[in-house]
Amino acid sequence: MYAPTPDDWHEANRARWDERVAIHAAGDFYDLDSFRAGKDALRDFERAEVGDVRGRTLLHLQCHIGLDTLSWARHGAARVVGLDFSEPAVETARRLARSLDLPPERASFVVADVYDAAEAVPDSAYDIVYTGLGALNWLPDLSRWAETVASLVRPGGFLYLAEFHPLTDCLDDETGSAVTYDYFSRDAWVDDTPGTYADRDAETVHNRSVEWQHPLGEVVSALAAAGLRVDFLHEHDASLFARYPALRRHPDGYYRFPADRPRIPLMYSIKATRPAGG
Repeated sequence: MYAPTPDDWHEANRARWDERVAIHAAGDFYDLDSFRAGKDALRDFERAEVGDVRGRTLLHLQCHIGLDTLSWARHGAARVVGLDFSEPAVETARRLARSLDLPPERASFVVADVYDAAEAVPDSAYDIVYTGLGALNWLPDLSRWAETVASLVRPGGFLYLAEFHPLTDCLDDETGSAVTYDYFSRDAWVDDTPGTYADRDAETVHNRSVEWQHPLGEVVSALAAAGLRVDFLHEHDASLFARYPALRRHPDGYYRFPADRPRIPLMYSIKATRPAGG
């Protein structure tokens, strides 16, 4: 439900994520055995839109247990750095990197809040700053986030962001066909749902979460105000999971509404460059 932001929002969210790391590392959703055997964690549109990363440096903000981060290393990035505020998540990512024989100079992970990234990461700037799906909703201040991101992109480099579309936060949970929640709400969404998206039936104790929705215009405007040039904004008619019961899984692994339903954007992606002279 919408509510004023509680004072302990950061501690509540971190406790929730810390508890879920072990569930995610052991479960089928992330399937670490398949990942170690070579399975790519990245989405096809991300690989196509980011392009060739060989020889480039990449910083992944809010990396969780590091599968996407390490996938970029497998695709040839010269150095990847993952950052997350959950110490258990970062420790899991470090163990995973070691199991793949990726030394710290190729793949390293840092425990820090995303707003403190500029002071926490080992390099002053990166060719690519990457943020994956399900990250921005945990941040109350998008302007501060964009300023942090822009400071970490080297001149001529870029931010690549893939995220769930904010429209999906406004539709009813049962059918996904009716606008039920306020698209422009700036209040926090405080929830107390047990389990996790990776295992709805998992027994959990730290269930309180505090999230925020960010309209698309807010995201683009924050990046522009921070000095980044938006190269593209793409909207995608598919989701990674069955957000609504009406969604159907397709052979490509994505979930979409049936053909007799009007299409709406379920994800979006942005590439924003720091001008070479900036």
